[in-house]
Amino acid sequence: MQGKKDYQEKLFIRFQLSDYVPQDNFYRQLKSILDFSFLYASTSKYYGTEGQKSIDPVVFLKLMLVGYLENLNSDRRIITTSRMRMDILYFIGYDLDEELPWHSTLSRTRQLYGEEQFLTLFKVVLKQCIAKGLVSGKRQAIDSVFVKANAAMSSMVSREILEDATTYSKELESNSGEQDSPTAEKGLKKDQPSKKQQAGDKPAKRTNKTHVSPSDPDARMSYKPGKVTKLNYLGQVSVDTAHHVITHIQAFHADQGDGQCLPEVLENVASNLAENSLDIQEVTCDAGYSSELALRALTDRNIQGYIPNASGYRENRHGFIYNAEKDHYSCPNGKYLTFRHLKKKGDNTHKIYKSAVSDCRNCPLKNSCANSVGYKAIEDSISKSLYDQMEQRMRTQKGKLMRRLRSSTVEPVLGTLINFTAMNQVYTKGISLAGKCMIMAAVAYNLKKLINGILDDRKKSIKKSPDKGFQRLKNKLFALLNNVLTLICYFKLNDKNKWLNNHLLCKLIYSAI
Repeated sequence: MQGKKDYQEKLFIRFQLSDYVPQDNFYRQLKSILDFSFLYASTSKYYGTEGQKSIDPVVFLKLMLVGYLENLNSDRRIITTSRMRMDILYFIGYDLDEELPWHSTLSRTRQLYGEEQFLTLFKVVLKQCIAKGLVSGKRQAIDSVFVKANAAMSSMVSREILEDATTYSKELESNSGEQDSPTAEKGLKKDQPSKKQQAGDKPAKRTNKTHVSPSDPDARMSYKPGKVTKLNYLGQVSVDTAHHVITHIQAFHADQGDGQCLPEVLENVASNLAENSLDIQEVTCDAGYSSELALRALTDRNIQGYIPNASGYRENRHGFIYNAEKDHYSCPNGKYLTFRHLKKKGDNTHKIYKSAVSDCRNCPLKNSCANSVGYKAIEDSISKSLYDQMEQRMRTQKGKLMRRLRSSTVEPVLGTLINFTAMNQVYTKGISLAGKCMIMAAVAYNLKKLINGILDDRKKSIKKSPDKGFQRLKNKLFALLNNVLTLICYFKLNDKNKWLNNHLLCKLIYSAI
């Protein structure tokens, strides 16, 4: 008989979310292990004693966390999704008939709270990961990723125009009582042509030094080979190699080099781990971190670094011998290249060695050795000894292993952050808010690691439980008893053939065991 469901909505119903959210649900477990009560004391400074009540700080941070756990990059989508999910409602402490906060409240509260509130949550989760044995602290893999800013390349204007517009807007504010004038932002839609451009020359190339985005001045132009130039932020991520848990994440301007960021990243990672009595011993990075600042930072902290030297590094100069005692080079023709002066190249400082023009004038190797001016010049970093040590370390078997370990540790983590925790683009303005978004993405990632680690421990404890072995013995005894009962019945029916019955008894007992 064919069935047909007749649905009529009930007017009254007894319903509790806790009865319908499974025990193994992710958000139910998350609610049981994570305590947000510290927020009430730490955020009290942002509120007064009068006026309407704001959103509960715990509810706000839980909704933020839901956005990154569910890969939702919009406050409006966070509220819409939470309203339709019983497990999320149970996690944030709302019933089905309760109205959720307005989505714009999330945006305003995110701007209100300082970055320390988000960092505190990150450290709380990291501490639980360390307590579960998911972090060793000994070895860290560090890498960076570009995160798209909430600004378009077409909106960029010259810094001079922006400064003029800012000055003009201040004048308007001071004279606002006299007459109304259009705002200066209307004049920032396009670059005003310079005198050279009006004369017919090619337009100047846009750089971070000459152009800026009015909507997000902290965003910087950056690009990767084969990709389009965009306005980005730079996210620096440190990952523990034991179980791929993030130990630190931080937002930087996208025009900063990885080597510039590493000293600050090392300081913050060391601080996070020191709070849990852990020390860094080894750090592995890619060649982008090879710089004088990075190598000195590792040496000062007594950390063993594994960073491939950049392509411009030269361990030996073919035919030129360095004398460390006299600090000069000897050329193949027996002439000396003496130290002349220091040269600054970005964050690196180079020592310049030059030969005399008279020494190279009659040299048979002049055409293949000297420059167009008529002398030979050699540049060496003042930290060449650190580069040499790093080169020798990377050639060892452990150095090759550490290079593979870095790519298999931190790169999958970055891919997960970008593709599954809503960190492919920040929809906020300013580097401070971008840093908060990156921190919450890292918190969501670590929480998934923590929950999975708890579930794995439970599965292992079930496998190792002695109750399972007792159950097997119990089943064997029941099977043996059943066979004995069967045998007794057989004896009652066939008590004449005793040899056959004894043989059958042995066979049944052996099969039961």
